[in-house]
Amino acid sequence: MPSFDTVSEANLVEVKNAVEQSNKEITTRFDFKGSDARVEQKERDLTAYADSEFQLGQVRDVLTNKMTKRNVDVRFLDHGKIEKIGGDKVKQVIKVKNGIETEDAKKIVRVIKDSKMKVQASIQGDAVRVTGAKRDDLQAAMAMLRKEIKDLPLEFNNFRD
Repeated sequence: MPSFDTVSEANLVEVKNAVEQSNKEITTRFDFKGSDARVEQKERDLTAYADSEFQLGQVRDVLTNKMTKRNVDVRFLDHGKIEKIGGDKVKQVIKVKNGIETEDAKKIVRVIKDSKMKVQASIQGDAVRVTGAKRDDLQAAMAMLRKEIKDLPLEFNNFRD
């Protein structure tokens, strides 16, 4: 029976490249001269450092621009709260989301069931598996999910005939 998995995973290699490019641009920009502005990455956690909240916003802008150029959806980024770390310096932890959370998975299943298409959806851990009798039904389900679910960066993989 044909099926595919609906997942939400960021390409961590591209995230790392975007962080490195951001740091390179920050070190060469005139408005960051003499400041301690940078972005550090530990697995799925990015930490942006700057001398002020305004500069932190600039660092985030540089990071999101580099992510966009490297085809990493910025909806993967979950910005934490801004923390003071001594003096005027501030930092912000930015988490890179991975997988579909339970509520979002339930929303995807509900959208598929409400569409009255001849496909079934089931939650498989942090992915949603969609199965159907015909390949065309599955492709229609993919198109419908892309149109209906705007707040999640969805990808479709593991397509089987």
